Amino acid sequence: MTKPIRIAVLGASGYTGADLVRLALTHPRIEIAALSANAKAGQTMAQVWPHFAPYPRLPALVRAEEIDWAGIDAVFGCLPHAASAELLSQVKGPKIIDLSADFRLKDAATYADWYGGAHPAPALLPGAVYGLTEYARMALAETTIAACPGCYPTAVLLGLLPLVEAGLIGIDRITINALSGVSGAGRSLKEANLFPEVAEAVHPYGIGHHRHMPEIEQELSLRAGAPVIISFTPHLVPMNRGELVTMIVETKASVAELREAFVGRYIDEPFVHLLPEGVAPATRMVRGSNHCVLNVFADRVPGRAIVIAAIDNLVKGSSGQAIQNFNLMFGLPETTGLEAAPLFP
Repeated sequence: MTKPIRIAVLGASGYTGADLVRLALTHPRIEIAALSANAKAGQTMAQVWPHFAPYPRLPALVRAEEIDWAGIDAVFGCLPHAASAELLSQVKGPKIIDLSADFRLKDAATYADWYGGAHPAPALLPGAVYGLTEYARMALAETTIAACPGCYPTAVLLGLLPLVEAGLIGIDRITINALSGVSGAGRSLKEANLFPEVAEAVHPYGIGHHRHMPEIEQELSLRAGAPVIISFTPHLVPMNRGELVTMIVETKASVAELREAFVGRYIDEPFVHLLPEGVAPATRMVRGSNHCVLNVFADRVPGRAIVIAAIDNLVKGSSGQAIQNFNLMFGLPETTGLEAAPLFP
C-alpha cells in the first residue's frame, strides 16, 4: 500500500480550516493526524461543525502547542496573520502550507506597513514560494513553505497575469471592483457580519487601503518588470461563499487578441477556464469547487477592456488551492482530491 501523507490543520474551527478538512477527507493520500483550535480545544469536529457528524474518527481538537510533530508530513496553517507565522516558525520537520498573509509579501517592511506590526518570522520569507499554483509549479515542487494567495489576489491575478505577461494591457491604470461572500470575513463574531447587518445590502470596505493590494501589486510588478499600482475596492455581498472580480484595463489590443492570450495560457489548465465569447462569469458556476471561470469583454470606451473572473473564495481562493499546492509539494497529480464538480443550484 502507498504510505499516507499525515497532515495537521491549525485553525480547524474557522471557515478555511473546516473546508480544508472537508476536502482532505476525500483525498486518497491524506491522513488527518491532528487538528487544532485553541478556543475549542477538547471538542470534536462534529461539536464545532455539525456537518462532520458522519466522521467520528476525525481527531479531536487540541491546542496547537499539544501537537506532536513527529510523523507529521505537512501542516496547513489556517490561522490569522501574525499568529500563523509565530507558530509555524517553531514547527520543525513538516512542510508548511500557510493560508494566512504571513508569507505572501517578500518584503518584511511592506508587511509591517500593511499589517500593523513587525513580521513574526522575517528569516523565513526568502524561502517561501508564493503559491498561485498555475504560476509556481516548479518552485512549489522544491519548496518547504508555500504561501497561499489571498482569495481576491487569486481571482485578480488569474485574470490579469496572462495579459500583463503578453504586454497587451497598460500597467499604470488598472481598476478592480471585487465582490465576496461573508465567509471571506472569517467566523469570529463581528457585529458587521451579523445576518441583519449584511442581508439585502452590499457593503464596500477597505476603501483605498485593503491588505490584498500590496500582494496583487507585488505579483503584477514581478511579471511586468515595472512597478504596478492598482485601484481596488472590495465589497461584501449577502451570500455565504463566492467571489467575483471585475477589472477595467487599458489596452491597444482587440478583445480577440486578449482571448488568444488567455487561450494560450490556460488551454491545458485543469482549474482555470475561459468561457465562450459573450458569456459572463458568475459565482454559481464555481460554487464549492476549485475552478476559476473568466472572460473578457470590450468596453464602450475605446482602448478599454473589461476582464471578469469568478472563484469560490473558500476553495480556489483558499483551501482548495492549498491542497493543489500540497499535491505539487509531494509529487502528486495536482488535481488529486479536487476533482469535484461545482455545486448547483
